[in-house]
Amino acid sequence: MDGDGDPVVRSETTTLAVGDGRRRREVDVRGYTAGSGDPVVLLHGCGLDAATVSYRYLLPELAADHRVHAIDFPGHGHSDKPSTRYTTDFFRRVLAAYLDERVVESPSLVGISMGGSVALGHALENDVDRLVLVDSYGLGGDAHWRPAASVGLRIPMVHREWWRSLGASPASVRGHLRSVTAGTPPADLVEDVYAAVQDDAVGRTVRSWQRSEFRATGLQTDYRDRLSELEAQTLLVHGRSDPLLPASWSERAAGALPNGEARVYDRTGHWPPRERPERFNEDVTAFLS
Repeated sequence: MDGDGDPVVRSETTTLAVGDGRRRREVDVRGYTAGSGDPVVLLHGCGLDAATVSYRYLLPELAADHRVHAIDFPGHGHSDKPSTRYTTDFFRRVLAAYLDERVVESPSLVGISMGGSVALGHALENDVDRLVLVDSYGLGGDAHWRPAASVGLRIPMVHREWWRSLGASPASVRGHLRSVTAGTPPADLVEDVYAAVQDDAVGRTVRSWQRSEFRATGLQTDYRDRLSELEAQTLLVHGRSDPLLPASWSERAAGALPNGEARVYDRTGHWPPRERPERFNEDVTAFLS
């Protein structure tokens, strides 16, 4: 990304002290930075994702006018993958520690899927400039697939075998992505996801977070009753064909937010930044500018 006028993207590992008040642990978090200007922080989703997967194309685009930070959450990408309990609150504490350590004040946040719930939870408690939520988790109380998922997660061997079969080959990754995207997944997305899921420790992270969130009675994180508190201008982007989290969540949230706007992409599933990169980059850069 450093040739022919493209911004230089630097990667750096930051050691963070992450805790909940009772105990703290150190964890090394890989961050990618580029550009200068008002800060923007990019937050990826759980499991199949990492900073350079969802934001492969958005990061250099935003770096033309912003100081961009994209982080690999613990348990993902090139960050530490400790054996710990992964929860949405844990990832929120990681984000807060990163912003404190790097002295990033009042950033705009972009979060997809799980990363959207982390961004929204942070914005409800801290000062942010603008907020972009992409096919975001945390905007509904249940989903049609949750009962079966919550049962399967209680059987460790079932989840481990699912994870190993998913990452067995690019073909198996492509088959899985067909179930979460609309149509044939882009070849470069298949390559990026295949690389992201080769570590069994990432599978352990996925199972831990999902067990925390996919409860027997519903989804654990649901910010619907707090949306009226959020003053930051918020753009909600959603794929109309998302099979995991319905587009109606974002449309409903836009109506509940004081400064919310929803844009629903036709012929798009759960991954707008990679399924519709040109439109997504244009919408997000315009909104943040």
